[in-house]
Amino acid sequence: MRVHVIGSSGTFPAPGRPAAGFLIEHRGTRVWCDAGPGTFVALPVDPDLVDAVVISHQHADHCSDILTAFHAWTYRPQPREGIPILAPESVWDRVCGFVDKGQEPVIDRTFSFRPVADGDTARFGDLEVSFTGMNHSVPAVGSRWEADDRTLFYTGDTGPGGAWREAARDVDVMLSEASYQESTKDPGYPMHLSAAEAGLIAREMGVHRLVLTHIPPYLDVSQSIHEAEQTFDRPVSAAVPGANFDV
Repeated sequence: MRVHVIGSSGTFPAPGRPAAGFLIEHRGTRVWCDAGPGTFVALPVDPDLVDAVVISHQHADHCSDILTAFHAWTYRPQPREGIPILAPESVWDRVCGFVDKGQEPVIDRTFSFRPVADGDTARFGDLEVSFTGMNHSVPAVGSRWEADDRTLFYTGDTGPGGAWREAARDVDVMLSEASYQESTKDPGYPMHLSAAEAGLIAREMGVHRLVLTHIPPYLDVSQSIHEAEQTFDRPVSAAVPGANFDV
């Protein structure tokens, strides 16, 4: 299983750093996971090779490029049709809210939408995915990806509370949001993780490797890595747009 980092900027994109987005690839199957602004044009493959789309939640920095994809796949001589898109129901509500009256049948032809929530599962080729509810301000799912006895858990956006961390137990790679550093944590909004919290949870769950994402442009990535390493007690890396890693 290979993860291509399309974008990893937290909250909003920056030059050279699209917002949240990854291409998860295994044996010719390619799934676009989260579609933050800037990720469609930065896909590392021809967009027509994307087999399905998975979205963690409705916030724009994770789903707004679905609209870009809709126009690119629809308004051309040979439109794509029936592309699977799996996401919480609220994502589809938000996306369809941008569609002009009369376009509803068009977007329903382009995408085949399936709502997902805690406990749901899916399969794309040889990739098996299970979804778990996350601790965020809107309905959100984390996703556990399995293939050839290798496992990846992607948090999407979440705070440290809740039972979601069990879904990351013993995974080979945890791709975790790290929106805060210890000096920037907001006690009034505990719906994101600090880098240190990500490291601690990864250690407690027996995660083998930790990769940080969703670090806002105004934070020093090296400081986030340092804080995560203090609690994870082993080396930590950050998701770099344009790079990839094997699980």
